[in-house]
This record gives sequence, C-alpha cells and structure tokens, in this order.
Amino acid sequence: MSTDNSSEYFSSPFKLGILGGGQLGKMLLYETRKFDIHTVVMDSSEEAPSKIACNEFVLGDLMDFDAVYNLGKQVDVLTIEIENVNVDALEKLEDEGLKVFPPTKSLRIIQNKAKQKLFYVDNGIPTADFQRFAYKSEIKDSISNGGLEFPFIWKAAQFGYDGQGVKVVRKIEDLEGLPSGECIAEKMIDFKNELAVIVTRSVSGEVKTYPVVEMEFHPEANQVEYVICPARISDAVAQKAQEIALKVSEKIQHVGLLAVELFQTKDDQIIVNEVAPRPHNSGHYSIEASYTNQFEQHIRAILDLPLGDTKSKVAGIMVNLVGAEDYTGEVVYKNMSQILGMEGVTPHIYGKKQTRPFRKMGHVTIVNESISEARKIAQQVKETIKVISK
Repeated sequence: MSTDNSSEYFSSPFKLGILGGGQLGKMLLYETRKFDIHTVVMDSSEEAPSKIACNEFVLGDLMDFDAVYNLGKQVDVLTIEIENVNVDALEKLEDEGLKVFPPTKSLRIIQNKAKQKLFYVDNGIPTADFQRFAYKSEIKDSISNGGLEFPFIWKAAQFGYDGQGVKVVRKIEDLEGLPSGECIAEKMIDFKNELAVIVTRSVSGEVKTYPVVEMEFHPEANQVEYVICPARISDAVAQKAQEIALKVSEKIQHVGLLAVELFQTKDDQIIVNEVAPRPHNSGHYSIEASYTNQFEQHIRAILDLPLGDTKSKVAGIMVNLVGAEDYTGEVVYKNMSQILGMEGVTPHIYGKKQTRPFRKMGHVTIVNESISEARKIAQQVKETIKVISK
C-alpha cells in the first residue's frame, strides 16, 4: 500500500518559504491560503504586496547569502517568485537537505542569459543566433571588425526582467547608457508571433503543459500588453511549440513551473527566446480561465501532489495594467467601475502604493466563449482604465 504524505501540508506545522514578495508571490498566496499551508515570505521592501497575505514576513535582501540561508533554515520547502536570488545560499541549503524548487542546478542556467543561450545550443534547442561578451566595450570592437551587424538585441546577462536589461540596438549610439558588464548580442528575429507555453513538472516527474498563448507587446515599453489564450495559430504550430517547450523542460530538469517564451518565425519555425522558472505573466489568465490556475499548479508540483487539469474552461485574455507614462506617485485607478460593468472582466490590483511609468500595477482578465469577443472587450478595458497618480 502506498503511503500518502500529502496530509502533512494542510493545517499543519509544515512551512513553505517563498523568496520574493511581489505580485507573483501574492497570487501564489491566494492558493496557499485556500489550502491552509503556512507560508514564510522574504522581501527587501516593507511594502511588498505579499506582506498582507503570508503567515510570516521577513525583511531581507534576496541577494544576501546570510539572509537567504537563514530563511531556508526556518522552512521545510523553499521556492522563489523571482530568479534574482542568492543561488550560493540555496545550494548550501540543498546540500544540507532542504528541498529547494526550482533546483539550484536549473536556476544557475536560467539566471544568466548567456548560460541559458549556450544551454540551448548544447542541447539542440532552436534559438536566435547570438554572441556573448564579457564587457559592453567588446561589442564595439566586434562591430568595427565586421563580426556583428545592426540591428541586434542587447541583453544584460544577469538581472534583467520584464523588458529591463533588454534593448534593440540599431546604431552605435544606442549602446550609450547601457550597463558595461557581461551581455549578449542576439540576432533580431523577423517573427510573426510571440508565443509562450507553461510547463509544470512535479518532484516525482509528472509533467503537464498549458495551452499555447499568444503575446501582444507594447512597442515602447517592451512589455506584454495582452496575453491571448488560446493563441490564434494552427494546430501544427501549436503542437511544435508544445514539443519544444517540453524538450526545454526535460533538459533543464526544473521542478515547478517553467514559462517558455517562443518566437513563431515567418516560415512557421519555433525558436526559444527565454524561460522563467516560476509563475509568469503569460499564465495570469489561468486564474479565471483554467480549471487549475498556474499558481495552484506550482504549489502542487513543488509539494509533489497530483498536477491539476490545465485545460481552459473559456477563452481568456489578460491585459497588463501599467503606470501611465506621465504619472509618478501615489496610485489612483481611474474608471474602475466602468470596466467592472463590462462582461467577464476581473481586475487584479497588486497592492503597490506608488506608480511610475510602465510599472506593473495589476492586470485584468477577460473571459468569454469567443476569443474575438474577448479581444474586443480587452481593447475597451485597455482604453478605459488609467493607472495615474494623485
């Protein structure tokens, strides 16, 4: 008879540690509260969105070895909601027997964009051509001797996120003001769609994928404006995207969620852009549209519980709520009652008190039987709600 250890997690002394207290952590905590799993969250800000929803909050720097190590000593399982954490501390905790998800081995690959790209090449995973540079100054040498051509995408190797640490470089002047450290220069891909697939892998190896989603980007902010599920692509392209995402997951051997961002090229090839080893913007639609949302699925995976159904109940579109361009200061959400009056619309406000241009402040999900109807309502939402300041 198999033993069921799952009862140890619910309404029990078991403690789940979460590094990072942003909006992803806050949405993860909706699920731990549903299951009555005791949580300990660490973040460097007293105003972290997760603070109101966890059982214990610890103020600490996620890049500080001692802070991360000491948090790990208080919990039974440790996970992350952001990749920028002290991996050396996680590795020591792992060596001492703590369960850390994603495992530090996969986190080390993902945390550095240059390592991530080399990993794809080594494992036969299609990705854009790139060059790796230890210093930004080397890029200029490469351009002058013909090794690198405009335009290309500059990416900081470490600590980039949500459009930060990424820039399109069309001329030498575009390099001004960028950090001088390790980076990659990536060939610009002429793509017709940006897609994403979320893969979940449990501790014992059960694997499930969510449907392929399509992402529409804001041209200036380099941030996702709309996430559309299901993606408006052919079954053959969707299948190819799922297969490549599964290959990345299998090779990287993560546990928990892995969001795989992909390009669909003009001739319908699928290539990997980058991955994130945690709940992801491209899966927020799942809170309203899926049988099992991405946050619950992450909890199930890291606690080695059976994975939930990833199918959608209805079509879902997510609209990012970001700070309006000319506003900085105490946040005001304008026209909220108007969007609440629209059909199938659910806003999520992250709890950040201060807005600034393009800062992620919340998102809105639109669900509908028809994807084209949902897209129309999403457009109305986008044009109606304004994130401004007092």
